[in-house]
Amino acid sequence: MRVIFMGTPDFSVPVLDALVAAGHDIACVYCQPPRPAGRGKKDRATPVHARAEALGLPVRHPVSLKSADEKQAFADLNADIAVVVAYGLILSQAILDAPTRGCLNIHASLLPRWRGAAPIHRAIMAGDAETGICIMQMEAGLDTGPVLLRKATPIGATETTGALHDRLSAMGAELIVTALDRLDTLTPEIQPDEGTTYAAKIDKAEAAVDWTRPADAVSRQIRGLSPFPGAWTTGKGARIKLLGAEPAAGQGAPGTVLDDAFTVACGRGALRVTRAQRAGKGAQDAATFLNGCPLPTGTRLGT
Repeated sequence: MRVIFMGTPDFSVPVLDALVAAGHDIACVYCQPPRPAGRGKKDRATPVHARAEALGLPVRHPVSLKSADEKQAFADLNADIAVVVAYGLILSQAILDAPTRGCLNIHASLLPRWRGAAPIHRAIMAGDAETGICIMQMEAGLDTGPVLLRKATPIGATETTGALHDRLSAMGAELIVTALDRLDTLTPEIQPDEGTTYAAKIDKAEAAVDWTRPADAVSRQIRGLSPFPGAWTTGKGARIKLLGAEPAAGQGAPGTVLDDAFTVACGRGALRVTRAQRAGKGAQDAATFLNGCPLPTGTRLGT
């Protein structure tokens, strides 16, 4: 098929690779514009932009698709279908209608649960047992279109957003190729109203750890916000980013370090921090972190 691909971050790259490998004709790749990044604040191409150029594909990165000229340029590509995954712009009805077969979105949740911007984070933070990928026919509403294909996967007890992100990206790449192969035989499934939840964009204000909460809730917060923006606490006067956690035995005053394995007491129960990071340093496993930043038993975190 003649495909317009629309995506921006790392999550989208395996999907682009899969479409190319499957032999589809990529008419154009749309992504967000290069933006200042790094210490020098020089413009940096997005992951999809860089990958598309490496593949020799034409790239467009308009700031908006609202103008008549942009809508016409999109329509003039004469695409059979557009594949959209974490693109970053709302698509108008004119854009949705331009390809002959419309636009398909790859969404990282089991719709209608977790419509919106941060479905992977929210699924982990809410303690969901499973999540998955949906291939959805796009319409004007926010992730409200009929679902053509879905595939579920369990969420591991210690899985982080980063790890789940990578698994779902690979699943999405596989599922969209299947969807395009079977497009004429798939039956759209209208999303029910029951069970609808919204995955609001992550606010950095959510990242501070409150150790008075139950251990399972703090663990989900740490894993759900890893690697970005990263849950954090304070210890010995410095901010510590917490990037991994698992259940652990123990009890004590909330925020108290209980042993030399980075077990921390919570409002109910305890958890073991498995990965952490200090300002200006890389992420480290707990043992390596504690070698460089000792937190003796009895240390109170978050005070």
